[in-house]
Amino acid sequence: MTTLPGLVPGTWDFDPAHSEIGFSVRHAGISTVRGTFNEATATLEVAEDVEDSRVEASIQTASVDTNSPQRDGHVKSADFFDVESHPELTFASTAVRVDGEDLDIDGELTIRGETRPVTLKGEFGGVAVDAFGQTRAGFSVETSISRKEFGITWNAALEAGGVLVSDKVKITLDVAFTAPAA
Repeated sequence: MTTLPGLVPGTWDFDPAHSEIGFSVRHAGISTVRGTFNEATATLEVAEDVEDSRVEASIQTASVDTNSPQRDGHVKSADFFDVESHPELTFASTAVRVDGEDLDIDGELTIRGETRPVTLKGEFGGVAVDAFGQTRAGFSVETSISRKEFGITWNAALEAGGVLVSDKVKITLDVAFTAPAA
C-alpha cells in the first residue's frame, strides 16, 4: 500500500487562497506570456492506498488574468476560450502513481468541449498544520498541451516568419487542500 506522510484518507477541500493555477505560452517566438485563473473549485478524495485517490477540478475560464485587460478580453473571446459557450475547464483524474514524493496524475482535461488525456507530473509538498490549527497538504504539478488539440487554433503570421502564439501551452498548478474534519 502506498501512502504519503500526513495525507490521511477522506475528502480534502481545495484552498484557493493558497493556490495558483497558471499557464504560459511563447509570444512571437521571443518571449513568454503567463496567466492565471482566479476562480476554481476542486476536491481531492484520498484513499487508504494513495494510488487509488482521485481529484476533480473545475476552472472558470472567465477568471483568466494575464495582467493585460486587452489581452484578457481576446483570450476570453471565441478565438481562444470562448467563455460564453465554454465557461469552465475541467480535470478528472484516472490514475495516480507515487514514487517517493514524486507524483504522476493521469486524467482527462476538457477545454472548449474537447477532452484529452494528460499527465500532471510533480511533487507532493507535504502536510502541515497552520497557525490556526488547520491541516493542509500541498502539491506542485505541471503538464504541457497542444492548444490545437483542444480546438484553440487562432494565430497570426509574423512578418519575419513564425506565428504570434505558440501551440504548446505549459500548465502549472501549485495547490493546497485542507484536511477532512476529524
